[in-house]
Amino acid sequence: MYRLANLLFFVCFLCASVPLCEVSAADPPNFVIIFADDLGYGDLGCFGHPTIRTPNLDQMAREGMKLTQFYAAAEVCTPSRAALLTGRLPPRNGMCGKRRVFFPDSKGGLPADEITIAELLKTKGYATACLGKWHLGHLPQYLPGQHGFDYFFGTPYVNDMDRVPTSPKGKAAYVAPKSEYWNVPLMRNSEIVERPANQNLFTRRYADEAVEFIRKHKNQPFFLYLAHNMPHVPLFRSDEFAGKSRRGMYGDVVEELDKSVGTVLNALRDEKLAERTVVIFTSDNGPWQLVFGEQGGSPGLLRDGKGSTWEGGMREPTIVWQPGTVPAGVTSAEITSTLDLLPTFCSLAGIEPPKDRPLDGYDISETVKGGKSPRHEMFYYRSYDLMAVRLGPWKAHFLTQTGYGQPQPEQHDPPLLFNVEVDPGESYNVADKHPQVLAEIQSLVEKHRAGMKPAPSQID
Repeated sequence: MYRLANLLFFVCFLCASVPLCEVSAADPPNFVIIFADDLGYGDLGCFGHPTIRTPNLDQMAREGMKLTQFYAAAEVCTPSRAALLTGRLPPRNGMCGKRRVFFPDSKGGLPADEITIAELLKTKGYATACLGKWHLGHLPQYLPGQHGFDYFFGTPYVNDMDRVPTSPKGKAAYVAPKSEYWNVPLMRNSEIVERPANQNLFTRRYADEAVEFIRKHKNQPFFLYLAHNMPHVPLFRSDEFAGKSRRGMYGDVVEELDKSVGTVLNALRDEKLAERTVVIFTSDNGPWQLVFGEQGGSPGLLRDGKGSTWEGGMREPTIVWQPGTVPAGVTSAEITSTLDLLPTFCSLAGIEPPKDRPLDGYDISETVKGGKSPRHEMFYYRSYDLMAVRLGPWKAHFLTQTGYGQPQPEQHDPPLLFNVEVDPGESYNVADKHPQVLAEIQSLVEKHRAGMKPAPSQID
């Protein structure tokens, strides 16, 4: 009896010593990507905005890691989203072209033979959901359900398409926008459930759907791709946030996005899933510059914005969060990209990434724990044109073109050269001082082009 009593005491002591939320090393993590639309590098409080209040994202940054040199793989919506989900540069799968993005009359979409993060994770028993903006083909054969997502709730394309002919002309419709000015469909899986969608409720609805998905699948691994429509124009926010921000309508929209991030993180905390869930917040490309005035965001100290391959078009405000794994309150200047998410998720989930095709991403699972990044280069494409290349701190521009308003690109021979760690605003061309750097980048370009086999455009 004495030995039995001691044994029971020892077992109880061990049970009391182990946290209830401790996760077995064999349990694969959950993954959540929160993807804003047209958010600027300087639009968050934790990235330096003086008047937009983002307390939830600021807290996420304090509890996680800010990535200050994180890049989208393209300068506009469609190719950027395709690259994130496939880990491949847009020319490889034809998700780029002269029209730049898909429209309601487009006939193409993400090819069936492309392999997405969702499809890979499903092989490991993950539940998968796509909430928000898809923009990778609106025809039935291209919707999220055909690319590994169990559930879709959102819009098939961008929120300023399907303009109603009777709406105010030109930009007047954007000054005081109404949902009925755009006949945008809201879909659940393959069915349209509302048209025109009430755009004022987009951000809140997606957050509510995210919470429901998390709670429903808390006992199995899951992948949630939450791709907000905002702050793409036309700008919409719920009554709760109308007139709330000192930054005006744009600030209202970003502050509601911030609340939605808090809603998702709180749901993970409530369900005791925080320590086993990797959450990444970023944007698809930079902000509108000049075209929509105050309704566009800020690239901060970076040059230009959406549509361009200057830094402001593709470097994104990014936060990674996983309490207990991602170190808290750390800022990393390692070079990283949306292209890296597919191989990283595969590594963390114990899945072999595709071997039958070239991938353009790296496994950055050690980077987000505070280590170095295996990525030292970045290729900046606009459609099929290789506009610029980064190698270490150096960035060479072979072609430059503003996001909108410049009909043809300007060619540079020799290329422009900037040290974007010294000069992130790309103001001081130092090409004449570093010919050896240009030679090294040119060698990298030749190697890259030898392995690039562009696919026919799905967009054109």
